Amino acid sequence: MPATFNHTIIASLDGPVSAQFYTELLEAEPAPSWGPFTNISLTDGVMLQFAAPPFEIQMQHYAFLVGDAHFERAYAWLVDHDIEHWADPHMTRPEETNSEHGGRGVYFKDPAGHLLELITRPYL
Repeated sequence: MPATFNHTIIASLDGPVSAQFYTELLEAEPAPSWGPFTNISLTDGVMLQFAAPPFEIQMQHYAFLVGDAHFERAYAWLVDHDIEHWADPHMTRPEETNSEHGGRGVYFKDPAGHLLELITRPYL
């Protein structure tokens, strides 16, 4: 059986707050949670687990591929919630989206400071 992506733990300051942020933005579903983890489920059974680490959180980058209609809803959600966003990963083009790779993209930070990216076309 080839490998498939199953889950990852995302360091967060407050697991439930981060899980709610991702759930709303990604239109994900809550998943059963246990121990220090607050979990959500993405398509194909991929699980994101949020937990406060015993160390200082270092910014990570997570990119999510979404459809055009989902991108429009998510972008409106970012704007409605006054979430700072950029067209580029260097954060030099504020309040814009990009059209690289034949689709649209946007960068923004989650509640723990991780740099997230939404794209409508894969880079490959």
